Amino acid sequence: MTPQPAIYSISPYSNLNYLPFVFFLPEDVMAKCPTLQSLPRCMGEIARSEKHIDTIGSDIFLKEIMEAIAALVFPHFGFRGWKEHYSENSPVWILAYNIPLWVKSLEAEIGWGLQGLFLTKPDAIIPFFDPDYIKDIVSRLVKRGIAKENWQPVLDACRDLPCDEDFMNWNTNVRTDFLRKWYHTRSKNVQTISLDACLEDEEHGIYEIEDKSANFEDNVVAEDFCQRFKARLSQKDMEILELRVEGFTYEEIADKLGYKNHSGVIKRIRAIEKEFIKYEERQ
Repeated sequence: MTPQPAIYSISPYSNLNYLPFVFFLPEDVMAKCPTLQSLPRCMGEIARSEKHIDTIGSDIFLKEIMEAIAALVFPHFGFRGWKEHYSENSPVWILAYNIPLWVKSLEAEIGWGLQGLFLTKPDAIIPFFDPDYIKDIVSRLVKRGIAKENWQPVLDACRDLPCDEDFMNWNTNVRTDFLRKWYHTRSKNVQTISLDACLEDEEHGIYEIEDKSANFEDNVVAEDFCQRFKARLSQKDMEILELRVEGFTYEEIADKLGYKNHSGVIKRIRAIEKEFIKYEERQ
């Protein structure tokens, strides 16, 4: 009878589960992980040393392998920057650090798991994998992991609707670009209308508007600027502005607020615009 290979039972919470991924890391990543690098690439040598066993069970081992795996998989999510640009509350960060998922995906992709590692010859030296091979495999296992856990809709939502809280509080190009976009473009959830294209005069048609006010509505809907500017307006002017930003026509605004016709609304919009220009020049 052919002997069957032994099946080892390891607690799902044991750091030992992450050992196969340690030997899968490329050399440049390993060079940044002194604790992982201290482990010999020989299962027999590890098994014979209490020091190495203790190292695998340590918190520093867990920290280094988590950081290494997260750094390896994050670039394949399709997001700008590095994982360090995102807070631990961001779904992108959470997915990058879902280490059990990536360990299982690696085993499913190429069969490189804990059971296979135990079956290697005790004195065999485990070589480093080719960097291009690692990159290709990681790309494939990320796709497999995202599909298995149905994370793609979450990633799409994070990409289309980023939140300020997703970014760590330090100055990076990614954060700067995000803040510029957040405070200087229209909200995606509000229908807005260009003021210079819509201001009408019953006798003269479109108002002539100075260039410096061309982005009037763009600036007003920026959240922080909007709140400070609105505080200067009367209640009725603020209602006119909010209705206009929401996409209501002058006739509809006039009907809602009790004006006889839309000319009165246009005059108030014009007055708000002039007030905005004055306010903008003082900032």
